[in-house]
Amino acid sequence: MAITETQTRTGRITRLRKISVAGIATAGAAAAALTLVPSPAQAAEPTAATTKAAQAAKADKPYADNLDGWIKESLGIMKAKGIPGSYEGLHRNIMRESAGDPNAQNGWDVNAQNGTPSKGLLQVIQPTFDAYHVAGTPNNLTDPVANITAAANYAADKYGSIDNVDSAY
Repeated sequence: MAITETQTRTGRITRLRKISVAGIATAGAAAAALTLVPSPAQAAEPTAATTKAAQAAKADKPYADNLDGWIKESLGIMKAKGIPGSYEGLHRNIMRESAGDPNAQNGWDVNAQNGTPSKGLLQVIQPTFDAYHVAGTPNNLTDPVANITAAANYAADKYGSIDNVDSAY
């Protein structure tokens, strides 16, 4: 049987296609393998400078500077100091007392009339803050974390927990 020119061309094209597909598959596998092997830059151990910078950034801003972050930071301090309370209890009372405004101030109640207005997220008066301030927080009545933590400390002393407070306290 004689091989025609068309059959020869068809055979070459088929072989070229097989080689091309095999080449593409091999190149793809090699490319995939290269992406799985870390480059020296990726595999390098962190330097002391990068480790220190990451730790400093974390230490500077471990919590968000918002109500959620203030509550979470306070809960961490409360846990370390043995002050009971939950996120839900703190949040519920904060929303009732100040609607989440750390600069809220009550200028009309009996405390305000007596010259010591309630201030901050949990509407604490200065003498109560002074008596229940928790070490490790700023000594500032309107600092969100200090206000929450002092109020929770007061509520724990008077009511067992901030979770037990369902009205002005």
